[in-house]
Amino acid sequence: MRNVPYERYDRVPRDVLPIGTDYEPGHLLEWHTHRRAQFLYSATGSMIAETDDGTWTVPSERAVLIPAGTRHRIRMLGASTRSLYLEPTAVPWWPAACTVVDVTPLLRELLLVAVDFGPDYDLAGREGAVASLLLFEIAALTPLPLHVRLPADPRLAALCRDYLAHPEPGVTNADWARRLALSERGLVRRFRAELGSSPSAWRVRARLIAAVPLLREHAISRVAGDLGYASPAAFTAAFTRTFGVPPSALRGT
Repeated sequence: MRNVPYERYDRVPRDVLPIGTDYEPGHLLEWHTHRRAQFLYSATGSMIAETDDGTWTVPSERAVLIPAGTRHRIRMLGASTRSLYLEPTAVPWWPAACTVVDVTPLLRELLLVAVDFGPDYDLAGREGAVASLLLFEIAALTPLPLHVRLPADPRLAALCRDYLAHPEPGVTNADWARRLALSERGLVRRFRAELGSSPSAWRVRARLIAAVPLLREHAISRVAGDLGYASPAAFTAAFTRTFGVPPSALRGT
């Protein structure tokens, strides 16, 4: 099924409900929840998924696993998606928090086939076999650490969300402390209590996360400069150290 509302088919008696959707660049799916778990694959473009606990950046040809009942919103950056809405009883191994995963060539082809199924596809035939194989393939995927946590404290969370939207490299702890009418020491203490890291370390990771969609359109040298790195080599080293892959692996995604 393509470009149809998930809610219309939520109660169809199928554990795996495939839907393909095309979005305009910048389209925002506002806060919502699903009764089912969701496997959300970005066939083209990229996405930013956000929950109350953090944000996950999803490059093209990767996917995010969203647990059933999780409040979330998605910003589409030129994305065409292939979704699987899954009955929770069919995936008891599903992660408790959103998880970005790499997608194998086999799984990608299965997804492209599955979105052409009707809602009442034949469980005993080829379509049912594809649906079953999809679950086996998803269970074996490798997680990617393309996420950043958010504090539970509403004021700190608002500060972090603002920074994710505009990750200026010159922002300091003193800037943030003034905005919250705190001392720098008080800000750091609160931040460490919430997330176990300093505000400055959090901002470094947030800037690297912000680089992922930028790499689709700009050279590594420009992204490095925009995010405050002295050289492309310094940016590449920090990115690789944080995410386990060099930025070149995500170029053009």
